[in-house]
Amino acid sequence: MQFSIVAVLLGLSAFAAATPMPQNGGRPVANGQCCVPNTSLKQDACNSPNGPGRCVPGGGGANCNGALDCVAQSNLVCDNNVQERGNTLCRAKTGNGGIIDGTKIIQNLGQAKVN
Repeated sequence: MQFSIVAVLLGLSAFAAATPMPQNGGRPVANGQCCVPNTSLKQDACNSPNGPGRCVPGGGGANCNGALDCVAQSNLVCDNNVQERGNTLCRAKTGNGGIIDGTKIIQNLGQAKVN
């Protein structure tokens, strides 16, 4: 049985397309209150002390020295209709119903700085 080079290449490209992307695009998954400095991006998956979460700007109350905060999913407000960095837009909740967006407290995700 002979296979042409084109058939082999098509088979390999189909396999590559079906292979899932690694979590966080290959960046490390942070563990703890802070995401990986100069590496983690907004909306990267992380493991907070309170469970699985996301890297978001200024949400955990930890002093992360400029790194993103790792906030548990249960403490996030998300908008499935808005994408940020290839994932749904999420920000941390405040205790009084506001939403933390970096150094600002906003009232809805429409006010969030998305990039």
